[in-house]
Amino acid sequence: MKIYLLSVLAFVLFISCKTDPNKQVDEGQVVENTYHSKEIGWTIEIPEGWNVTQREESQALEDEGLKAVNEANGIDYDISSLKQLIGFQKDKFHMFGASSEKFEIEYEGEYEENKKLVKQVLYNTYVSNGIKVDTVSSKARIDNLDFDLFKITVYDPKGNILLYQDLYSTLRNGLEFGVNLNYINDKEKNELMRVWKNSKFE
Repeated sequence: MKIYLLSVLAFVLFISCKTDPNKQVDEGQVVENTYHSKEIGWTIEIPEGWNVTQREESQALEDEGLKAVNEANGIDYDISSLKQLIGFQKDKFHMFGASSEKFEIEYEGEYEENKKLVKQVLYNTYVSNGIKVDTVSSKARIDNLDFDLFKITVYDPKGNILLYQDLYSTLRNGLEFGVNLNYINDKEKNELMRVWKNSKFE
């Protein structure tokens, strides 16, 4: 079975930048405070005071995260076809990331099987690294598009909540489109949810 992980590396914390934001994305364009993906047919606002994620730093941390995923699950997943769309963050605990990857359905029910597998891979990766998490699955609708939502609560060694992660995924124009929100404070969470829920799909 093919494994499409998309935002499986959401637990990696990225570094922000103030360089040209269009050099940090694989597809789409940033104009002032708005990002648009032609492939997905999606537009989202970049909130004021949040910085676009720097490609070089995120790539290094992504590689480190991928190694942890592969070692924890005994797999050798290739993310070479993964496209980084837009990522932005306020600080290391409050971030937004979106990505896409080609997904060709080969048999009925494959996508549903894949979603379950991805959730198990994420859970195994945390547990194998001694990190306690709670998870819950549900559905969500953003603009006119339905998403699978996988919510993760990450705890520190003393049992205090370290981070909340909301991972959204759906099929769109022959691609698996994934969005992850990391947050801990209500103010930043509300800002992330505002721009995400107000984003538009053509």
